[in-house]
Order: sequence, then C-alpha cells, then structure tokens
Amino acid sequence: MYNFIPCFIPLDGNNMPEYAYYMQEKRYKKSGNAEKTGVFEMIRVLFVCWGNICRSPMGEFILKDMVRKLGLEDQFYIESAATSTEEIGNPVYPPARAELARHGIDCSGHHARQVKRSDYDNFDLIIATEDVHRRIMEDRFFGGDPDHKIVLCMDLAGRPGEQIDDPWYTGRFEEVYGQLYDACTGIVEKYSNQFT
Repeated sequence: MYNFIPCFIPLDGNNMPEYAYYMQEKRYKKSGNAEKTGVFEMIRVLFVCWGNICRSPMGEFILKDMVRKLGLEDQFYIESAATSTEEIGNPVYPPARAELARHGIDCSGHHARQVKRSDYDNFDLIIATEDVHRRIMEDRFFGGDPDHKIVLCMDLAGRPGEQIDDPWYTGRFEEVYGQLYDACTGIVEKYSNQFT
C-alpha cells in the first residue's frame, strides 16, 4: 500500500509551510499482475497581477475550486501575488469577490502580497495576466527568466498574446472571470496529464 507523502519547507524563515515538493508514490497495474511505481511532483502555480486584489486572486481561487472539484488537489499548489505594493494586506476587491461568489467560489482569508525573489525558486509556473507584469518580474524581481517559468495567462487558454485587462478600471469582472476560467482549464488539461 502506497501513501501520499507531503514534504514541507518554510518560506523566507517564517513558519508558514509551503508544499515545495510533494512526492507521491502511486502503484498501478501495467499489464496483468505486473506493477509499476511512478513518482510525481506537485505543480506549484503563482498567478500575478498589479495589486493582487482582482485578477490574480480570481485566478488562484478559480483554479483551486477547479482542481478540488476534479479531485486533483494533491497535484497542485496555488498562490497569487502582486507586482506593486499598493494593496499589500488587502482582501479581494469586493466586485471580484462578488463575481467569484456568483460561481460558488469563496475567497475569504486572502491578503494581498508582493512578488519576492524566492518565488522564482518556489514555483514551477508563474502566470502574468498582462505582458507588463512579465516584464516587471523579469526586470525587478527575478533578473530574467532563465528557466522559462513565466507565461502569459491567456497563452494557457490557447489564445497567445491576449491580455487580461484590469477590471478595477474596466468593471468587466464577468469577462475577466471567463478569461481566467479558460486559462485554468488549460492549466489542468496540460499539467494534470503527468499524474495519470
């Protein structure tokens, strides 16, 4: 009998654990009575926008809800962050929270935080909602993207180059939800395959 084995490391010396590597041993039949053991890593996903109160937390909680409903929670670790310091500590912006709630998604407990240098090492997939966020992360936080971890969000939905405009200005929260839902669907389709 093989059990799921979570492994934790502290982030930046604090006591808040993060799934750094989540190794699982999975026994399955290859043919007849032959068995094989596969070992897999949890995919660590970080959504990034300007303030971490609208687009990136919406992406975070949409993906969390999606993987939970699909029974894939043990395969994904998901967070979100901001490139700016304007909203640090604030909860999800009320209209964004209302749009999530309209789809039965709870985002309580979220507090905006800024991207930090260690995020590049601690996440496998870093998702920018606009090109500007990609450039800021490369220039100000990570010193480039040598491991090609940063991706534009809508590239994951098969719509390369499409930007997710800030609904704080446009008010189009329903449209942003749809874009993020499509991107999250693309993430699950692409990355959950390695666990099957």
